[in-house]
Amino acid sequence: MKRAFFIVAALIILTPLFAYAAELVGYSEPLENIASNLGVEETPFYKGILPDYTIGGLDPYIGTLISAVIGSALVFLLVYGVSHIMRR
Repeated sequence: MKRAFFIVAALIILTPLFAYAAELVGYSEPLENIASNLGVEETPFYKGILPDYTIGGLDPYIGTLISAVIGSALVFLLVYGVSHIMRR
């Protein structure tokens, strides 16, 4: 269990490096490229808690990092809760 925890923690810590590398090479989402080429526009009916992984008034990189931490914590808590229930 401890080994898995450290592996997941290391991946979470390394995630910003992958995001930075993706920006360096100009990566963009394939489905967004197709939608742009077809002239399709997004019309969401719910923008979510942190739309586009940003927090208003903060630098986009800091907002994305905070969004990632919040998202990771929520997933961790969800998995922990479900596993706790399943053990009973």
